[in-house]
Amino acid sequence: MRILICPLNWGLGHASRCIPIIHKLTLQGHEVVIVADGYPLQLLQLEFPQLSFLQYPSYSISYSDGKSQIFAMLKCLPNIMAGVVKEHYWLKKLLVNEYFDQVISDNRFGLWSKKTHSIYITHQLMIKMPNGIKWLEPIGWMLHQFIINQYNECWVPDNPTHGGLSGDLSHKYPLPKHTKFIGTQSRFSLINGLTPNAEYHTVAILSGIESQRQHLEQQIIEKNKNEAFRTLIVAGKPSAASISTQIANVTIISHVSTLELANYLLGCNKIICRSGYSTIMDLHTLGCLHKAELIPTPGQTEQEYLAEYHLDISKNRKDPMN
Repeated sequence: MRILICPLNWGLGHASRCIPIIHKLTLQGHEVVIVADGYPLQLLQLEFPQLSFLQYPSYSISYSDGKSQIFAMLKCLPNIMAGVVKEHYWLKKLLVNEYFDQVISDNRFGLWSKKTHSIYITHQLMIKMPNGIKWLEPIGWMLHQFIINQYNECWVPDNPTHGGLSGDLSHKYPLPKHTKFIGTQSRFSLINGLTPNAEYHTVAILSGIESQRQHLEQQIIEKNKNEAFRTLIVAGKPSAASISTQIANVTIISHVSTLELANYLLGCNKIICRSGYSTIMDLHTLGCLHKAELIPTPGQTEQEYLAEYHLDISKNRKDPMN
């Protein structure tokens, strides 16, 4: 088959969890074309230099510098809605000139078509609302169901039992009838010959929307630069040539290969990262989740929930995947 894969560009997570899916499809002999932009495009080009790529922008959003993102997201809502309409008609126009047996969209709302088999990937079937407007959660769930129902299938990168890794996000409300749990999706699941690298005591993995990504980077530098141990910050800026900076005992590198990152994570004593779902899947796959300090993006309700959910799991010493 000829398959179009389209991850959302809100950090690297949507692109990174598509990596094992792309590998599987190519090994099965399918022709895969990738639609992406920004750092996700660069990450996937590094992982799959042999594949064809199309550039099309995701929805433009920005986070507030404060602890609440409500007004920032409301401000971005018109751009998001316009982006959904634009990408839907972009796909419609593309399918006039090119044929695809399947379109797989990772959380891009508008990339479905009645002219092909459309698949939607999400772990967040319900939208966590901030305190004060939690009464809107059922309405948000229904609106998301409307979008999901435009697709032929809905894939959830989690396991269906015991709350999985996503908890309420994909287990609280009734599922659409065409939902399929596809298990944990991590780029680290593809690696053989791992060798833990203990060069750094602490490894920080950064991703996500600016300016919050940069704020966390600065906080980690200030906290760790004068410590006796060494800290590595992987800045989440993929490019063909990695850029490295040294500030006292902190090394900041723009990007490392998947194998290098896995070895650093296995060998270090502590991991600092956002509580994004793809990061949680990666750390669970490596068996490193217990070493992680999960720091949610301020006001990002999904990440705040996941950080609390996995803290509770850690305290109760239970594995949600068993």
